[in-house]
Amino acid sequence: MALDLSIDDEWNAVYVDGEWTSAASDGEIPVEDPSTREEIARVPASNEDDVDAAYEAAATAQTEWEQRPPVERERIAQRFAQLLHEYEEAIVDLLAHEAGGARIMGETSVQIASDHAGEAATIPRRMKGEHVDSNVPGKENVVRREPQGVISVISPWNFPLNLSGRAVAPALAAGNAVVLKPASNTPITGGLLMAKLYEEAGLPDGLLNVVPGHGSEIGDAVVGHPRSDLIAFTGSTPVGRGVAATAGENLSELALELGGNNAHIVTADADLEAAIDSAVFGSFVHQGQVCISINRHLVHEAVSDEYVEKLTARAESLPTGSAHDEDTIVGPIIDEGQRDEMLEYVEKTVDQGATLETGGGTIPMEGVEDSLLVAPTVLSGATNDMAAACNEHFGPIAPVIPFSDIDEAIELHNATEYGLSGSVHAGDVGQGMRIAERMDTGNVHVNDQPINDEAHVTFSGTNASGVGAYNSTDVMDEVTEKKWISLQHDEREYPF
Repeated sequence: MALDLSIDDEWNAVYVDGEWTSAASDGEIPVEDPSTREEIARVPASNEDDVDAAYEAAATAQTEWEQRPPVERERIAQRFAQLLHEYEEAIVDLLAHEAGGARIMGETSVQIASDHAGEAATIPRRMKGEHVDSNVPGKENVVRREPQGVISVISPWNFPLNLSGRAVAPALAAGNAVVLKPASNTPITGGLLMAKLYEEAGLPDGLLNVVPGHGSEIGDAVVGHPRSDLIAFTGSTPVGRGVAATAGENLSELALELGGNNAHIVTADADLEAAIDSAVFGSFVHQGQVCISINRHLVHEAVSDEYVEKLTARAESLPTGSAHDEDTIVGPIIDEGQRDEMLEYVEKTVDQGATLETGGGTIPMEGVEDSLLVAPTVLSGATNDMAAACNEHFGPIAPVIPFSDIDEAIELHNATEYGLSGSVHAGDVGQGMRIAERMDTGNVHVNDQPINDEAHVTFSGTNASGVGAYNSTDVMDEVTEKKWISLQHDEREYPF
């Protein structure tokens, strides 16, 4: 029987030990559609009793799961990926309703989540140990790779499906169990949806447990739970510091993707049209609500005026509106708190001396009293210390900062505590590569923009942008641990 994944389906349950049950408390989380500002669902607000039950179920189920044949874990990951494509239209619609994601965001989310699941399906066959010669006569050394145990996943609201999936899929494939706490803005697409899909894929009970809830109420209970072996968290750097401190009390391992202040460097020799194409996508897709979107445009002063003119024209031409409109590119911001913060950054940046070329406010939406639609915004004459440049604005905002030479561009780029992603257009790939090597960031994309994620290629940040890594062999290293077993075949001689 086909799954019902519509927004009108029943989402008012937590998922623990393979059962859809009521939360231990009677609290609820209202889910709002950012396009209409209407309440579209209510999900339970879990409490610490729900969290404890989830970890108990996970720990119990995991001991058997890691003993199952690799091919079984592989098939679950493959089936999950298949289901994502089978239900793509329903998932895209859910993301529009809950996350304000325009169609391009929804389709991209499904594609990336499927890519991560496909890569995860290779993990069971790659969990190989090694045989190491010993310095001791008659001894054999064996190193085994084993699952961590129980993985805690705390996912964000901006790309809830794939940013949950990139941790959940490899964790399960490696033989772990998972407790997933999705963001309170997106508890369905960040968690409950995943539970339904894995249930349909045949995942045994107890291996994926989903506890929606407010971070202020259950965040510490999840992060600090004694049964949690690894915390996989995506979110802001200030919250990430708190996560790390709490997890440290249990010596839990960490995989944290945190904030970014990503720059798009454009040199005087760059193909300006290609640089603008990249800039428009990298700044405005999903309203700029992407950890790896362009936060600053660093443009050589010789081409800065032309760049601003072309970028402004393109920004003004972008289709804006409801996420439910098939033509929309720039949809609504997730909530009024995020909207107000980014508009305050713009206002302060103008007060600090930048020029507002376009945007800078909200666009009215029919039937909506308090629109969350922020106009694509371009600011010229900005500097690194202006509000929209030194802060992660997380919106459809493009501050353009001129530079005089490559050394200054690198200095401007690196003058931030973050190091998540970045991009450079420099006329030829060789020059771009030389610039990329000097950029202090975890990911750099030459003749492109910063928003890239390929499950078979490592993804990590430097400095305040996080610790640990996702994708490829790196995420397998995160969700597994190594055990050294030595075998003394011949009687050993000791010095006393």
